[in-house]
Amino acid sequence: MFELSGEHIVLVGALLLFVAVMAGKVAYRFGAPALLLFLGVGMLFGWDFISFNSPELTQFIGMVALCIILFSGGMDTQMQEIRPIIGPGLVLATIGVVMTALILASFVYLVAPWLGFELTFPMALLLAATMSSTDSASVFSILRSKKQGLREKLRPMLELESGSNDPMAYMLTLLMISVVANGGGNVGIGSNLFYVVVQLVMGALMGYLIGRAAVWSINRINLENTSLYSVLLLAFIFFSFSFTDLVHGNGYLAVYISGLVVGNHRITQKRTLMVFFDGFTWLMQIVMFLMLGLLVNTRELIQPEVLILGGMVGFFMICLARPLAVFLCLAPFRSFSTKARCFIAWVGLRGAVPILFALYPVVEELPHADLLFNVVFLSTIISLLIQGTTVSGMANLLGLSFEEREASFEVNMREDMTAGMTEVEVNEQMLQSGRTLKEITLPENTLVMMIYRDNDYFVPQGKTELRVGDKLLVITDRKEELATTYREMGIDEVMKHH
Repeated sequence: MFELSGEHIVLVGALLLFVAVMAGKVAYRFGAPALLLFLGVGMLFGWDFISFNSPELTQFIGMVALCIILFSGGMDTQMQEIRPIIGPGLVLATIGVVMTALILASFVYLVAPWLGFELTFPMALLLAATMSSTDSASVFSILRSKKQGLREKLRPMLELESGSNDPMAYMLTLLMISVVANGGGNVGIGSNLFYVVVQLVMGALMGYLIGRAAVWSINRINLENTSLYSVLLLAFIFFSFSFTDLVHGNGYLAVYISGLVVGNHRITQKRTLMVFFDGFTWLMQIVMFLMLGLLVNTRELIQPEVLILGGMVGFFMICLARPLAVFLCLAPFRSFSTKARCFIAWVGLRGAVPILFALYPVVEELPHADLLFNVVFLSTIISLLIQGTTVSGMANLLGLSFEEREASFEVNMREDMTAGMTEVEVNEQMLQSGRTLKEITLPENTLVMMIYRDNDYFVPQGKTELRVGDKLLVITDRKEELATTYREMGIDEVMKHH
């Protein structure tokens, strides 16, 4: 067994990252969640090569990683997209988490004694609480690799739910750890409800205020070295989490809302920041999954009673707990078809967060903490294997997917530019008045900058003959007039560049 210490850490870390990235490439090819293979790489190296047993360090790294992941998720979420589905999304992220935990806890409490585990209901609820949040990163990485879009506003719906349900699961987990540590006594419903409300209100308030402070600072600090904007934003992320936690708010909720605020305001170097955090988020996810894989004791994981309980919990979550919670939560909302509800129920993937939250009882040295961690770990693997590999097929089966069009032009515009840049495809209706560019009626102050045709790019002239299927990159000062012109030409799909 190789001891992970000293100068060997950098070498082993580099090797693990390289193998993980190669595993991610394999995952894309076979339509499997890349994070599952990252976890597998960690388990493989932890089986016989590397000795690593530090739940405290893993918990700390996981906390840092989750802050980055949640902030990046909020930053990528556009308010105009989630506004129509904010109601059902927040219901799933709050009430849905509680329902899922209660349903799963009841099941665990009933079946655990059959396998020789005497778990109290608070302990069963603690196990269920750690597993009550979902991970959309795996879902959308698969859909992007398959170039699949989702109908019925399902993408923003799932992004909102998974981005905002981790804080609720975190609160439930801490609450149940407190209850179990106190021997299950003195469970004051009123005081616990007050605790949850304070955590949510303070988390949302501090997240908004710190997000606005970040926007104000970035736009006014005027750094000559543009690379330092990323460092400044990182400081705001960690300040958002730690300060909110200090004033008894939910730090993870604050981080997500801060990201939402920053992502939906104009800020200096926004494109550079988005690219930086996209790459950094992947690094954090890889590191977190590798460390969790290294930490797990595979020999304990494959004990028959653990395998059986973990398998039963995993399948119950997929087949009953998640679907029941989804259908109950979405019952008041009529905007989703039955097929859409089925898809939402199916893609409730468990990711790194349940395993990370399952470390908290281990660090607190609660009874049955190792069993809880192993069951959650095994259930997560089952979720990623079964649900993760069938995301694309389920979307096709339910008729909810469509081929997502890729942008032909990659353009970065300054945030302070008022001109709008769009990409459209030439159709027959556009060519009714003539086939050359000068015969196409466009608003004033509008210019076709470039044409993409047959894998080739060229700058057009007035005499350039257009063909159906050509992709045009258009810039204008008259955005509303151009939008009207597109509608008159029968162009429904307009890709905007920012």
